[in-house]
Amino acid sequence: MTNKVFPKHEVLNEEEAKKILDAYKVSIDELPRISKQDPALKGLEVNIGDVIKIIRKSQTAGETVYYRAVIN
Repeated sequence: MTNKVFPKHEVLNEEEAKKILDAYKVSIDELPRISKQDPALKGLEVNIGDVIKIIRKSQTAGETVYYRAVIN
């Protein structure tokens, strides 16, 4: 979903999520959380426990990537 209000959000598949968690040596419970009802996730098929990749524009870095775990 392209939206001018929210940065790009995408749902990672199981394999991608595992790679991210392994790379950062964290569990899904240690990720910042995002509610399944968050307006930024509208139009995405998300389930509780999914990992969301958020790509934000940055004046200094070009783009920055954040990860969040979906909660109820």
